[in-house]
Formats: sequence, structure tokens, C-alpha cells
Amino acid sequence: MLKIFIAIYLIFSTVLAPAAFAQDKQELEAERIANAKLKGEHPLFDLMKTKNSSLKSELKGVHPRVYLTQSEIDAFKAKIKTQPELWQTAIARVRALTVEPPALPAEARRVQNEVGLGIAEAAFIYKMTGDVKYLDAAKKYMDAAVSYEIWGYSYNKPNVDLAAGHILYGMGWAYDLLYHDLTEAERAKYREKLIKQARLLYDFFKPKSGKTYAYSQNHTFIPISGLAVTAYALMDETDEAKDWAATSRAIFDRVLATYSEDGYFYESMEYWIFSTPWLVHYMDAHLAATGENLYEITPGMRSAHKYVAHITLPGGEFNFDYGDIYAGNITRSRKGNDYERERINGKFRTNYNILYNLANRYRNGEAQGVADWLKSKGQVNAEEIWTFIWHNQNIKSVPIEQQEKWHYFKDHEVVFWRDSWSDDAMAFSFKAGPPEGHATTEKIKQFPDWRLSSGHAHPDAGSFIIWANRKYLTGDSGYAGVPLTEHHNTLTFDGKGQAKEGKGHDAFANVSYERLNQIRLTDVKMDARKVSIVADLTAAYEPEVGVRKFIRKFEFAAPNSFIIKDSVETDEPQTITAFLHSDNVIRRDSEQLFTFEPNGTSLAAEIVAPKTIKTLIEKNILTAPGRPGSVDKGEREERGVRLAISTAEKINKLDLEVRLKIKQK
Repeated sequence: MLKIFIAIYLIFSTVLAPAAFAQDKQELEAERIANAKLKGEHPLFDLMKTKNSSLKSELKGVHPRVYLTQSEIDAFKAKIKTQPELWQTAIARVRALTVEPPALPAEARRVQNEVGLGIAEAAFIYKMTGDVKYLDAAKKYMDAAVSYEIWGYSYNKPNVDLAAGHILYGMGWAYDLLYHDLTEAERAKYREKLIKQARLLYDFFKPKSGKTYAYSQNHTFIPISGLAVTAYALMDETDEAKDWAATSRAIFDRVLATYSEDGYFYESMEYWIFSTPWLVHYMDAHLAATGENLYEITPGMRSAHKYVAHITLPGGEFNFDYGDIYAGNITRSRKGNDYERERINGKFRTNYNILYNLANRYRNGEAQGVADWLKSKGQVNAEEIWTFIWHNQNIKSVPIEQQEKWHYFKDHEVVFWRDSWSDDAMAFSFKAGPPEGHATTEKIKQFPDWRLSSGHAHPDAGSFIIWANRKYLTGDSGYAGVPLTEHHNTLTFDGKGQAKEGKGHDAFANVSYERLNQIRLTDVKMDARKVSIVADLTAAYEPEVGVRKFIRKFEFAAPNSFIIKDSVETDEPQTITAFLHSDNVIRRDSEQLFTFEPNGTSLAAEIVAPKTIKTLIEKNILTAPGRPGSVDKGEREERGVRLAISTAEKINKLDLEVRLKIKQK
């Protein structure tokens, strides 16, 4: 009897109530609080009724129709002759031909995601070539997907999370592409599995009284993108598909409305790479199916190329690592799981091909130029079939050398500057804004059904990163399971940092966004020789920390000098500590002088004021991310070194000045 009870419990936990199974406790609590505030009929119901999610009349009963019709596929065959390089890259990376699908239970990190992508690319290449080996490869991966009882992880959000979105996308599109190439029995097998999984995902995401959504977070829009693709593929074969499509359109109405206003992506470049394909996969599928162009209502997408260009460090191999991105100095030393996972044959997988799509949609030569630049640096894409589809050679590329070398993302308050676009350029960045931008303050009021989930952003207001001569001189620590202010180049007060750090993965959970919105750059001046930034960081700290004033002035004078001036006041005397980080070595030259990365290009740091100060060079230790659902339960990990500059005694007023100078050998 006990065994039967346990079996029933496991079935209920993993199938009937997937979201509650081992979901992050902090996330559940934030969801509970947000849900309690939402009253009345859910706003999505009206969107489901009024927004278009119906197939164009000429597509009813037609296959293929998701993304491309047969006539469009035939037209693309001519492109093989005009752009053979793109085509050869696409057919060289059909993973279903060379990699066996993961065996049951297939719960290693992100392995099922690869199955979804592999299905799509094999099916598309088959439709382009008619070569049966690609058809067989697609069906092999589809059969593997059918065999997985759980899409995703049995221990965290089974059947309703990222893997479900990936496989619904790949298998749904493949079902549509291969419709006339499958036997009736095969169609029935794949259709049955798609309906089962889509139903589970829909039942979780459909609007209910009091339900809120993390619209701007990838765990919402990735699975919904996959649901929409399957909905448009099966629209003629199950009445449920209409509900899936309507719900997807309603949710994406909010997803796109809450997307970045200035193009900056708050979760980090790693998550831009991982997440952004699903925004464009939805918009492309929806446009093809209904004729509605959602690119027209998404202002941040028009500036996405600026984010990608400026967040990319000189040389194109790494990024300014704000937020949750890889493993800091471990990744930059070309070691660790993150480095290997994000490379294909040693080449950085960045999904820059999205910029070819945006260049075509907006007729934007700058976006085309950024993509061309990243391609020239050897970067690659997760789905090279889309590089072939999206690239429009008629868009005149604006070479990267002709584009601006500095940029201020005003909504997110992040500044980037470099002296050139060469591989050995000097570049730096300064960051000081609310985690999801200023526009979010009003949007939260406009969309009461929106629940913020900003865990991939860090409590790092006032932090900066400096890079020179292919080398990271000072900056951030990478993806953290429990992000702390001390992992960044900014201040703590009696050991306390910004927001509600230290309580879990999301330092901003249940923090007043009205208060966060007060974090801002009050003055920014930039040209080819000088940069001057003034930041008001007072509101980054919760009231109980007792920070009355924290103004940081960050100045740069070409070619190599920086001055950081902090003016601080507190309610009560406190030990105030400023941190400066480095990847490998910080050498003490005197009580006031230090050298960061002394071998080769280095950064000299001089503490100008006050003269009485305590300094400590120490290892930078953080909590690395744990497995999904337990991100804050990872192992302790060493990520470089740091210099802690502390007041000699507790005080309530501090004027700190540090001068930095890049030195070449």
C-alpha cells in the first residue's frame, strides 16, 4: 500500500502539479505575494479575445505553414547558389546526424534543449534537399522526444519549463515541415505527444484569477514560444490549439511590452544569447501564421545590436560580465564547464545571427555590421539554419569601425566606452541603474499581472569594468547562486550590500521598485578623450542599512587614467568598504599603492584619500549556481582576488578617492 501511495504522489507531483515540485522557495514566496495583490478578472482574458491569433485563411489545411510555406522553401533553394557559404555552414552543423539523442531520463543540464533544436534543423535541411538521411535523423530525435516521459527535470518544473519550450518548438515545426513525409502512424504518434505536452504547459500558464507572470523573464517566454509554434502547427487537428495560440499571444503582448526600452538586456549577455532567439522565434511564427508584425511594437529590439556590440569585449571572445554570466576569471582563463559548454569546436556560440534577422526587419545596416563583425571574430550560432534564412545580402552593412565607440543606455543607466574596435583596444563600462530599467517603474503599475523576477541581475550599482590589451584588469565575478555587492567594484556598509542581498538568488525580491528607480546617473559626458559620470547610488541600499548619501564620480582621461571619487554619509558610524577585483594577482607596492595583474599590461591603483585606511588583499569567494530549482545551493567557488579598502574606524562621513592607471610593458 505504501508503494502505491508513493507512486501516486510522484505522479501528482511531476505531472498534475509540476510548478510546485522543488521550485525555488524564494521564487514561490515572491509569486505568492504578487498573486495576492491581483484582484478581479485576469487581464489576459481580454487580450485573448481581442488580439489576433488565427491562421490566415490561405494557410488553413496547408502544410508547411509555420515560418515557411512550401513555395517559400522552394524560393530559398535558389539562395543556396547565391550564398553557398551560409548554406554549407548550416548543413555542416546538423547535430542529429552526428550526435545520438540523450538516453533516458535525459536530465543532464540542457541536453533536451539540444534535442529540440536538432529536430528543427534536420527537418528543415530535409525539406531543402530531399535527402532521406536528414528525414531519418529528424525522426530519430523526434522518437527520442516521444520517449521522454518528462520534458525537462523531474525535480524542478517538469514539463512546463525551458526544455518543454525547446522541444515543442522543434517538434512542432518539424511536424509541420514533414507532414506529407510522415506515415499516418508517425503523424499520430508525434501529434499525440505534442498534444499531451502542450496541454500540460498550457494548463500551467493559462490565466487564472490572481495569477501573475514573470513576463520579462526567460522562464516565461521560452516555453510560451514553443507552445505557440505547436499551436500553429496543429491548428487544424485539435480545437485546443486555438486556446494555446490565444494564450501565447496574450502573454507575449505583455512580454514585448515589458521588454527593454533601450536594448540593454538586464539578465546578462549569456542570457541574451540563451533567451532572445525565443522572442524572435515567436514573432516570426506569429507573423507567418497571422500576418501580424509584432516587431513594430518592440522598441528595444531596434537597439539590440548596440547592446551586443558594446557588451562584447575587444577581440570578440568574452563579454563585459554584468549579471549572471559564466564563471568570471575561470571562464576568461578558458577553463571550466561554462567555457566548454558555450563553445562549438572552440568557437564562441553567441547567436549573433539574431542581428541578421533584426537588420532585415528594420532595414538596419548597423545591425548587419555588428553581425558581420562578430562573424569575422569566429563566433557561431546554435541554429545555423536561421543564419541562412535570416541573412539578407541586400541590407548594406555599416562596418563596425564606422559605428559609435561609446554608448549610454539611458533606461538601464549603463555606459560603455572604447578607444577603437580593434582586438587590442582599451574598453571600460560603468553601471548604475535599477535592475530592469527606469521604464519598469510605470509598467509595474500598468500591468498588475506582471511579477518581477530579477534574480539574474546583481546588486552592483556603481560597479565598473576595465579591459585593456586583451586583458581583464578589474571588474565582476560572473554567475552567482547568491549574488552579493562585495563581488563587484562598489561599497558595503558594515558588511551589508545593496537591495536584499544574501537571502537567495534574487537580491531584488520584494524590494520597492520606486526606491530602486532612484538609482541613476545624474550626469554623463563622453567624447573621444574624456568621460565624466556622476551616479547617485544612495537608493541601492535598503533604508535599514542607513546610507544617507552615496555619490560616485567616475572620470576617465585618455589614454589610460581613471579617478573614482566617493562622497558618503551614513545615519550612524559604520565601517565602509570599497572593493576592487582582479582575475589573478593584486600586488601590494605600498600602503597606498597596488598593482593589478602585474605581468604585462597592468592597472596601478593609488588610494589618494583618506590617508588613514585599512586594506586587505583576499580571495574572492562566492556561491556558484546550483542546479535548477536550487540555484542558491551551489558550491563555494574561488573567482579571482580582490582588494578591500576599509575605513580605519567606524565613521559616518567618507570622501574616498582612488586613481587608476593602465600601464603597458
